Amino acid sequence: MPHDLALNTGAPDRRSTRFISQLTHNTFAMVLAGGRGSRLHDLTNWRSKPAVPFGGKFRIIDFTLSNCVNSGVRRIGVATQYKAQSLIRHLQLGWSFLDGRLGEFIEIMPAQQQVDEAQWYQGTADAVFQNLREIRHANPKYVLVLSGDHIYRMDYGRMLAAHVERGADLTVACIEVPIEDAHEFGVMSVMEDGRINAFQEKPEQPQPMPGNPDRALASMGIYVFNAAFLFEQLRRDADDPKSSHDFGKDVIPYCVKRYHAFAQNFAESCVQEPGKSAYWRDVGTLDAYWAANMDLVAVTPQLSLYDDNWPIWTWQQQSPPAKFVFDDDDRRGTAVDSMVSDGCIVSGSTVRRCMLFAGVRLHSYSLIEDSILLPNVQVGHRCVLQKCIVDRDCYLPDDTRIGFDHVKDSQRFHVTESGLTLITRTMLGQDVDAIR
Repeated sequence: MPHDLALNTGAPDRRSTRFISQLTHNTFAMVLAGGRGSRLHDLTNWRSKPAVPFGGKFRIIDFTLSNCVNSGVRRIGVATQYKAQSLIRHLQLGWSFLDGRLGEFIEIMPAQQQVDEAQWYQGTADAVFQNLREIRHANPKYVLVLSGDHIYRMDYGRMLAAHVERGADLTVACIEVPIEDAHEFGVMSVMEDGRINAFQEKPEQPQPMPGNPDRALASMGIYVFNAAFLFEQLRRDADDPKSSHDFGKDVIPYCVKRYHAFAQNFAESCVQEPGKSAYWRDVGTLDAYWAANMDLVAVTPQLSLYDDNWPIWTWQQQSPPAKFVFDDDDRRGTAVDSMVSDGCIVSGSTVRRCMLFAGVRLHSYSLIEDSILLPNVQVGHRCVLQKCIVDRDCYLPDDTRIGFDHVKDSQRFHVTESGLTLITRTMLGQDVDAIR
């Protein structure tokens, strides 16, 4: 048994026990959080995708960072690039609790043109390569490369343990996806022992799983490397003028052909309630973002935020409890099948199947259904909203009606093919300086 694994404090069944060990203590996590998230349209005009609010009080990146902390991986670098100020502010406010005296930290790593003064991060591999000096300074034995823009709960310790048991150079977390969606992912073929024998990034004709033509095995963009091996591969890739310096397009396919690369099925590492399937969501489109939030308000959501054993950490401004006022026949402050955050006041309005972030104010006689209202949204009197995403700090004046005439709505707002309407301050002709 490898020496690191002998220090494992978990039980043999990794699916039921947190796997904090010397492995996690010897790991550095590099979170790639520089993505724009252009498919979220105007929702990322003023913030990067990892900084987009999610789930009533969180940011998307909180899920990846919480997975790290809960797994015992507490040396973390966050590479930022696109419109990063909102994300940096959130990290400074909400993630400064790690104790540097114990060797714990979250270090913000903005693109600084450290290697070449003529360029910023050119790809995911380049983002890690440009920060090799800082990673080496932490002296890890393993490096965990993560994306900061997915919603999931995962014990990285289980993946690290499998990586060491197999004697792998590289381990890639994978999940089954419908074959019609597989062209959006890196798709791999895996041998019986879990070794990857082929990897293609976003293929036009994805390879189905053996015996299951309707499913493909997709990369989650979660990688474990032996640190020395990663440093060697990033240096080689940086010296290759033909490379786009991306893990999925360049580094992973190269390693699969030449070294010991293994797949780790997400079901073996996910943290989920008994009887529920493994939950992982790429909320990269407006419809996917809306659907994932709406799932949380369901009676029995696929992802529970009420698990004290695997909390999602964040920062939120201290606010009073939510308040519901008026109980008259014609105006009653109510919310049904909804999540309502601190600081909200539902004043004589009706809320059904909604996600209300902190500080939302709803005035009398309004009806809000199937909608997401980001922080500090104010809704005037007699407004009716159906299937909307309202960006933070928007003010909807009295008698606003959105979500019923898609042709009319599309003249001012962004309307998806499914009929979801995105509303921002810019679209409303309001000052955008307050957007964060």
